[in-house]
Amino acid sequence: MVDMDRISISLPTKLLGEFDEIIGDRGYASRSEAIRDSIRDYIIKHKWIHSLEGERSGTITIIYDHHASDLMERITTIQHDYSNLIVATLHMHMDHDNCMEVVIVRGDAKIIRELTDRLTSQKGVKQVKLNVMVPGGNIPE
Repeated sequence: MVDMDRISISLPTKLLGEFDEIIGDRGYASRSEAIRDSIRDYIIKHKWIHSLEGERSGTITIIYDHHASDLMERITTIQHDYSNLIVATLHMHMDHDNCMEVVIVRGDAKIIRELTDRLTSQKGVKQVKLNVMVPGGNIPE
Protein backbone atom coordinates (compact mmCIF):
# COMPACT_ATOMS: atom_id res chain seq x y z
CA MET A 1 0.00 0.00 0.00
CA VAL A 2 1.13 3.55 -0.74
CA ASP A 3 2.03 5.75 2.23
CA MET A 4 -0.54 8.50 2.68
CA ASP A 5 -0.31 11.85 4.42
CA ARG A 6 -3.35 13.77 5.61
CA ILE A 7 -3.59 17.44 4.77
CA SER A 8 -6.09 20.16 5.51
CA ILE A 9 -6.97 22.89 3.03
CA SER A 10 -9.34 25.83 3.00
CA LEU A 11 -11.44 26.43 -0.11
CA PRO A 12 -14.17 28.90 -1.00
CA THR A 13 -17.57 27.23 -0.59
CA LYS A 14 -18.56 27.82 -4.22
CA LEU A 15 -15.31 26.33 -5.55
CA LEU A 16 -15.70 23.22 -3.41
CA GLY A 17 -19.33 22.88 -4.50
CA GLU A 18 -18.37 22.99 -8.16
CA PHE A 19 -15.57 20.49 -7.54
CA ASP A 20 -17.99 18.14 -5.77
CA GLU A 21 -20.40 18.33 -8.73
CA ILE A 22 -17.62 17.40 -11.14
CA ILE A 23 -16.35 14.50 -9.06
CA GLY A 24 -19.91 13.24 -8.74
CA ASP A 25 -20.40 13.45 -12.52
CA ARG A 26 -17.12 11.63 -13.10
CA GLY A 27 -17.95 8.89 -10.61
CA TYR A 28 -15.11 9.32 -8.13
CA ALA A 29 -15.47 7.20 -5.00
CA SER A 30 -14.14 10.02 -2.83
CA ARG A 31 -13.09 13.64 -2.82
CA SER A 32 -9.58 12.50 -1.87
CA GLU A 33 -9.17 10.46 -5.05
CA ALA A 34 -10.33 13.39 -7.18
CA ILE A 35 -7.88 15.71 -5.42
CA ARG A 36 -5.06 13.17 -5.95
CA ASP A 37 -5.89 13.06 -9.68
CA SER A 38 -5.94 16.86 -9.83
CA ILE A 39 -2.55 17.06 -8.12
CA ARG A 40 -1.13 14.45 -10.53
CA ASP A 41 -2.38 16.51 -13.49
CA TYR A 42 -0.81 19.63 -11.99
CA ILE A 43 2.54 17.86 -11.54
CA ILE A 44 2.47 16.50 -15.11
CA LYS A 45 1.68 19.96 -16.50
CA HIS A 46 4.47 21.52 -14.44
CA LYS A 47 7.01 18.93 -15.62
CA TRP A 48 5.94 19.36 -19.26
CA ILE A 49 6.24 23.15 -19.11
CA HIS A 50 9.65 22.91 -17.44
CA SER A 51 10.91 20.45 -20.06
CA LEU A 52 10.44 22.94 -22.91
CA GLU A 53 13.63 24.28 -24.41
CA GLY A 54 14.73 26.55 -27.21
CA GLU A 55 12.86 29.13 -29.25
CA ARG A 56 9.07 29.00 -28.84
CA SER A 57 6.01 31.05 -29.69
CA GLY A 58 2.75 30.97 -27.82
CA THR A 59 0.22 32.70 -25.64
CA ILE A 60 -0.18 33.31 -21.95
CA THR A 61 -3.84 33.80 -21.06
CA ILE A 62 -4.55 35.46 -17.72
CA ILE A 63 -7.90 35.87 -15.98
CA TYR A 64 -7.88 38.24 -13.05
CA ASP A 65 -10.02 40.34 -10.74
CA HIS A 66 -9.54 43.90 -11.92
CA HIS A 67 -10.65 45.17 -8.51
CA ALA A 68 -7.63 43.54 -6.83
CA SER A 69 -5.40 46.18 -5.33
CA ASP A 70 -2.90 47.51 -7.92
CA LEU A 71 -2.98 44.19 -9.83
CA MET A 72 -3.32 45.78 -13.27
CA GLU A 73 -0.29 47.95 -12.52
CA ARG A 74 1.73 44.93 -11.35
CA ILE A 75 0.78 42.94 -14.47
CA THR A 76 1.77 45.87 -16.70
CA THR A 77 5.09 46.28 -14.88
CA ILE A 78 5.86 42.57 -15.30
CA GLN A 79 4.99 42.78 -19.00
CA HIS A 80 7.35 45.74 -19.40
CA ASP A 81 10.09 43.68 -17.75
CA TYR A 82 9.66 41.15 -20.58
CA SER A 83 9.03 43.55 -23.48
CA ASN A 84 11.67 41.78 -25.58
CA LEU A 85 9.60 38.58 -25.33
CA ILE A 86 6.08 40.02 -25.74
CA VAL A 87 4.89 40.51 -29.31
CA ALA A 88 1.38 41.78 -28.51
CA THR A 89 -1.34 41.78 -25.86
CA LEU A 90 -5.11 41.66 -26.02
CA HIS A 91 -7.31 42.83 -23.16
CA MET A 92 -10.95 41.85 -22.70
CA HIS A 93 -13.51 42.78 -20.06
CA MET A 94 -15.21 39.47 -19.24
CA ASP A 95 -17.74 40.92 -16.82
CA HIS A 96 -17.93 43.63 -14.17
CA ASP A 97 -15.24 42.00 -12.00
CA ASN A 98 -13.00 39.98 -14.31
CA CYS A 99 -10.65 40.72 -17.17
CA MET A 100 -8.80 38.46 -19.57
CA GLU A 101 -5.40 39.32 -20.93
CA VAL A 102 -3.86 37.33 -23.78
CA VAL A 103 -0.12 37.87 -24.09
CA ILE A 104 1.50 36.70 -27.32
CA VAL A 105 5.11 35.71 -26.73
CA ARG A 106 8.10 34.61 -28.79
CA GLY A 107 11.49 33.71 -27.38
CA ASP A 108 13.40 31.29 -25.21
CA ALA A 109 11.15 28.75 -23.48
CA LYS A 110 12.93 29.27 -20.16
CA ILE A 111 12.14 32.99 -20.20
CA ILE A 112 8.53 32.33 -21.26
CA ARG A 113 8.19 30.02 -18.22
CA GLU A 114 9.70 32.70 -15.99
CA LEU A 115 7.17 35.27 -17.23
CA THR A 116 4.31 32.80 -16.78
CA ASP A 117 5.40 32.00 -13.22
CA ARG A 118 5.63 35.69 -12.31
CA LEU A 119 2.14 36.36 -13.64
CA THR A 120 0.69 33.27 -11.95
CA SER A 121 2.03 34.24 -8.54
CA GLN A 122 0.28 37.62 -8.43
CA LYS A 123 -2.48 37.94 -5.83
CA GLY A 124 -5.79 38.48 -7.63
CA VAL A 125 -4.87 36.37 -10.65
CA LYS A 126 -7.47 33.62 -10.91
CA GLN A 127 -6.13 31.54 -13.77
CA VAL A 128 -3.13 31.44 -16.09
CA LYS A 129 -2.86 29.18 -19.12
CA LEU A 130 0.34 28.82 -21.13
CA ASN A 131 -0.05 27.54 -24.68
CA VAL A 132 3.27 26.94 -26.44
CA MET A 133 3.68 26.03 -30.08
CA VAL A 134 6.58 24.28 -31.76
CA PRO A 135 8.66 26.47 -34.07
CA GLY A 136 7.02 26.79 -37.51
CA GLY A 137 9.80 24.94 -39.30
CA ASN A 138 9.22 21.88 -37.10
CA ILE A 139 5.53 21.37 -37.93
CA PRO A 140 5.01 18.17 -39.94
CA GLU A 141 3.28 18.70 -43.28
